[in-house]
Amino acid sequence: MAQTKRVWDSRPATLLVCRAGGVRRSGGAFTLMELLLVIAVIAILAVLLMPALAAAQAKSKRTACLDNLKQSALSFQMYTADNDGKLAQNYPLGPAGTNAWVLGDMKVSGDSTNKTLIRRGKFFPYASQVTLYRCPADPSRTGDAPRVRSYSMNGWIGSRYMETYPRTNGFRTFVRDSELAAAGPATLWVMTDEHESSIDDAWFLVTMDDSQPFASFPATRHEGSYGLNFADGHAEFFKLREPESQMAEGPVSASNPDWQRLKSVTTIR
Repeated sequence: MAQTKRVWDSRPATLLVCRAGGVRRSGGAFTLMELLLVIAVIAILAVLLMPALAAAQAKSKRTACLDNLKQSALSFQMYTADNDGKLAQNYPLGPAGTNAWVLGDMKVSGDSTNKTLIRRGKFFPYASQVTLYRCPADPSRTGDAPRVRSYSMNGWIGSRYMETYPRTNGFRTFVRDSELAAAGPATLWVMTDEHESSIDDAWFLVTMDDSQPFASFPATRHEGSYGLNFADGHAEFFKLREPESQMAEGPVSASNPDWQRLKSVTTIR
């Protein structure tokens, strides 16, 4: 029977077992070099995975935003069906006006985090979750609280207000379901994801005469795209391709293709 004796290595707390066949380290302990190598491999894998995780998260938020817009489009249709074909009111906020489809001004601190104003809107019985009114990728906050709303409605829908706007040039407004057919519900947007720097009331201004291109800015938070829903119920994203569009500030030229594309689905003559 082979004799076994125990000896201590000069390295701290490393017990060696000596047998006839040689010396081995007890318990399978790692050396410092091995531990550092494992940590380095884990760090490299984390760096490699981070872009994929970020892309997956961005895709998830994009999908959730599109789902919110689809639910809003459904609310728009159900409200109309329950109210004899009348569309939910949509006015710019002012001394005598409110946005009936939803309430609140996101530039007013008392409104921007007030969930009660969301619940008082005409769409809430059909889209009865406050979270449906906010894009999950919207970074805007008031103090420590996120704003409650990211979406606004086409200013040509829900009132005749734009008929009194300067230089409307005979473009149509829509206040009843029967009027939507003239434009084609599939090519008439109702609600959009508005940029956090311009969103205030829930009324989105599009000046068809090019007097104020992007007076209200669409969002850029989905890889330079913004979502819209349409009167037929579908929702999609429009990509902003021009650098001046992606800035979401300052003047935008009337010939800007992104502006012209938005106008093409806003109203008709």
